Amino acid sequence: MSKLKSVFRVSLLAIILFSCNSSKTGKVVHSSKPAEYYISLKSVEEAKSFYTWTSDRIPLVSAHRGGPYPGFPENAIETFQNVIEQTPSIIEFDVALSKDSVLVLMHDNTLDRTTNGSGKVIDQTFDEIRKLRLVDNDGKETGYQVPTLEEALIWGKGKVLFTVDIKREVPFEMVVDAIKKHKAEAYAAVITYSVDAAKKVHSLHPDLMLSVTIRNEEELKRFEDSGIPIEQWIAFTGTSERPSEFNSKLHEMGVFTILGVLGNLDKSAMANGDQIYVDFVRKGADILATDRPIEAAEAIKALIPKESSKNKYFEIK
Repeated sequence: MSKLKSVFRVSLLAIILFSCNSSKTGKVVHSSKPAEYYISLKSVEEAKSFYTWTSDRIPLVSAHRGGPYPGFPENAIETFQNVIEQTPSIIEFDVALSKDSVLVLMHDNTLDRTTNGSGKVIDQTFDEIRKLRLVDNDGKETGYQVPTLEEALIWGKGKVLFTVDIKREVPFEMVVDAIKKHKAEAYAAVITYSVDAAKKVHSLHPDLMLSVTIRNEEELKRFEDSGIPIEQWIAFTGTSERPSEFNSKLHEMGVFTILGVLGNLDKSAMANGDQIYVDFVRKGADILATDRPIEAAEAIKALIPKESSKNKYFEIK
């Protein structure tokens, strides 16, 4: 299907971009082949344009650890697929390193919680890890294997935007080299947690988009002095809501904000209603990093603008 045009009205955008057809468990129920909701960026220039804040931006969700639901374990390509069959989404995932230096998708330092294996990831060869099966958040074993970073980058091209969380034992150089190899600069941003880390990644690849932690004026000043172009920032503003004035300041600079609603804020939404997600976006959060991407996307769909310069990056297949 051709790209969505900016002349679409909000009602049509809501139907096309956020027709979340999930059950309460987050699993898709289909009578035929599901649609797939893509965000397609083809160049670094398009990435910079997409992430440059404009008043007509389309609010989005970021699926934390890929968006696990019952039957769909974290950091699995099958889980990514489940999410994009229900909503366009940024996919956040974690990269760890095997004993024989293969980059795999894994959050923990050990295999115990998320697979049917045990022991430290770094102590296992890739072949040993590949024989394991992933376990969902309810502890149920699935038929899915631990994917590699390479497999994720190949799968995601033209479909999603990634934010790549690099575990402490993984050299930045290895991840940046993989992004270069697969020409994934347009759709794979790297998460950093300090100015020094951001500067390091920027020095390795000056065109990469970076998720940078900016929660207050002091951190903002550090990044302004970092030498990293503002057009390559995506500002993670923490896991508690920032003042609207702070979000507005970032917007005036052209910077997208990511609010981490994972954890306590997601739990608050579950207890008090998903309207809380709407309130966060209205107060200046552009992307909600969440453990409930399907529910959050459904909640904020009414905030899609009537027309948007960002529509050209969205597709339905």
